Amino acid sequence: MSDLRELPVPDGLDGMRVDAGLSKLLGLSRTTVATLADSGDVVVDGRAVGKSDRLIAGSWLEVTLPAPAQPITVQAIPVEGLVVLHEDDDVVVVDKPVGVAVHPSPGWNGPTVVGGLAAAGIRISTSGAAERQGVVHRLDVGTTGVMVVAKSEHAYTVLKRAFKERTVDKVYHALVQGHPDPTRGTIDAPIDRHPKHDYKWAVVATGRPSVTHYEMLEAFRAASLLEVHLETGRTHQIRVHFSALHHPCVGDLTYGADPVLAKRLHLTRQWLQAKSLSFHHPADGQWVTFESQYPDDLRIALERIRAES
Repeated sequence: MSDLRELPVPDGLDGMRVDAGLSKLLGLSRTTVATLADSGDVVVDGRAVGKSDRLIAGSWLEVTLPAPAQPITVQAIPVEGLVVLHEDDDVVVVDKPVGVAVHPSPGWNGPTVVGGLAAAGIRISTSGAAERQGVVHRLDVGTTGVMVVAKSEHAYTVLKRAFKERTVDKVYHALVQGHPDPTRGTIDAPIDRHPKHDYKWAVVATGRPSVTHYEMLEAFRAASLLEVHLETGRTHQIRVHFSALHHPCVGDLTYGADPVLAKRLHLTRQWLQAKSLSFHHPADGQWVTFESQYPDDLRIALERIRAES
């Protein structure tokens, strides 16, 4: 059964596009709002509006939402290459392989970290949405490396707060095209949904604050190996920030990387590794650090570009 929402357009949405405003108001993706608008399910003052029309404060809004989807369940399926780096009563730290999502989501039928842990008999916290229980942070499907999952309810609460308050040290290694100048610096640029492509993110003036610190580790003829520290944790943050500087991660075709270079290095995804993760352990507050090694595709690509230089 569909769900009809009726309310006046809030003052804070005045002048915003329909897709952007309703995404913010209803917590839906802009793609979903655009689909609703295309179907005539977004009506303002009795008139169906398009996704790019502008909202006017005080106008009467009627949105017909589709029936809620069935709950997403976690499938306990073994994940090849998922390595447990550490496990105790409170946390499990894993090295996530490429092509693996952290948790199930609509449209994703591939392997997941939570499904792999369930298949390995590792019970995790029941806090959080059903499909995201125990998950306190995420890595992209195409990004490899170290991440932590909460096993106890106490650990879930402590780690969620730690990530929110930015007391966790997240270190990445990224191979980016060209040579950033300066060789050490900070990128402070807000990030939000891409204004034209819902599957991408971009530096947008009205986006959420996003801060990335970097330092060059090694320079090659066509690229640079960087150590990156994230102060914030926005979706695709490293990929978006370096793309905005015209130094996209090597192999990251979504954000403007050179396909010829990617092919030469046999890369089918972005060269980006979550290298280490440090945090205060939920049990005793002790500062702990866990590290991962480059997987074969990143290691071989790095060796190739080093040899070329």
